[in-house]
Amino acid sequence: MKERITLLSILTALIVSLYIFQNHMNTPCAIYTILGFMTLYSAYMQIAFKHRVRKQKKHPVEKNYNYKPYVSVLIPAHNEAEVIRNTIENISQIDYPKYEIIVIDDRSTDNTAEVLEQICNENKSIKYFSRTKEDFPGKSAVLNDAMKIARGDAILVFDADARVKPDFLKELIPALEPEQVGAVQARKVIINREQNFLTRCQDNEMAVDTHFQVGRDSVKGAVELRGNGELIKRTALEDVNGWNEHTITDDLDLSTRLQIKGWDVRFCPEVCVYEEGVPSYLPLLRQRRRWIEGSIRRYLEHFSDVLTSKDMSLRVSLDMTAYITEFILPIWMVLEIVIQSYRYIKDEQNWILSSMALSTAMFAFFIIALFYSLRKYVKLKPMENLIQSVATTIYIVVLWFPIAVFIVFKIIFMKNNMDWGKTQHGTAKVETNISSEASQSKEEKIAEQLTKV
Repeated sequence: MKERITLLSILTALIVSLYIFQNHMNTPCAIYTILGFMTLYSAYMQIAFKHRVRKQKKHPVEKNYNYKPYVSVLIPAHNEAEVIRNTIENISQIDYPKYEIIVIDDRSTDNTAEVLEQICNENKSIKYFSRTKEDFPGKSAVLNDAMKIARGDAILVFDADARVKPDFLKELIPALEPEQVGAVQARKVIINREQNFLTRCQDNEMAVDTHFQVGRDSVKGAVELRGNGELIKRTALEDVNGWNEHTITDDLDLSTRLQIKGWDVRFCPEVCVYEEGVPSYLPLLRQRRRWIEGSIRRYLEHFSDVLTSKDMSLRVSLDMTAYITEFILPIWMVLEIVIQSYRYIKDEQNWILSSMALSTAMFAFFIIALFYSLRKYVKLKPMENLIQSVATTIYIVVLWFPIAVFIVFKIIFMKNNMDWGKTQHGTAKVETNISSEASQSKEEKIAEQLTKV
């Protein structure tokens, strides 16, 4: 009910604002103001990033490799019999002196439990336990249960399809050392990028997400955890009472609650975690539906805390507020175009051309962001880069905009059913053991590219 009331209040304010713009103000001026703000904020993040790179070159800050807290690696697994063995074998090759691996069979209906039992009999250092059908569902509940036996001062969470290089922890851990840092997120990369159009777009999506995460990190804004490859201090996790079991996006919800409590969340683009992209449209739709719904609901749930928190920095609060518009914008654009189209049909004064210009400008904004991100992180040739930037922008608009509109409708008119929408793993048509000698040279090239930021 709280989420519904908050969302209705926001939508009411949006409609009132649109009414004022339409009837008492110059609509194009309002549109130009919004575009100007988006451009200035993007430029601000880019300048901050360039300044940090320049400062790092002049006064290099070396990583403190002597900081080595004990790490508990948690891997939830729900019906992951197809991939869990390879994942555990990969994670077991991490080159770090003090860590444990805990795998949780979360109410699986396939033979995940049998596979885990066999693995643990072969390797006694691997811990695992199974949750029953009576246990509370959801990844957050799984992780909270695992924390009861975890011994680490830092908690590293992987999805069941994760792949990393052996130096993953060695390179990621130093970023967690500063006292105010509560969590660190590694860069996510789609390992089966070239399987089809959808997986290619997902990897491009991850690249542009990296671009914005780096920008937010540069201005010390509201960096977000991404679930796979997130490293969290135990003290920070205990400060927010663990994971929220009533959310469908544990990572985004935890990010917001940490920042409300004054903890910094950092992003490390030079450290990668590889995961499977979803190769089919309907499973991808279910995954993105969960991401968008969980993201919107966490903002609504913590909206008042964000506004009133005494611990959250002003920069984080402003950055978070700016990014809330990514979910309001689709609704705003749809309403704007509907209103202007109605006025055009009725032969009344309208700003239909300005509305269309706004849509075009938003389209161009995404293309530019993608072009820049793919040039930096994927290293495509210019023409291929442009083609993929346009294609991925269409993919994002077609996928995200309708889902965002639907989720707003769902929150207002439907019951919150905690529909998890599990992502299916084991469908990637690619060799996913990146630690093998055959693929090591490719990963070294990726790592070299990432250091040239």
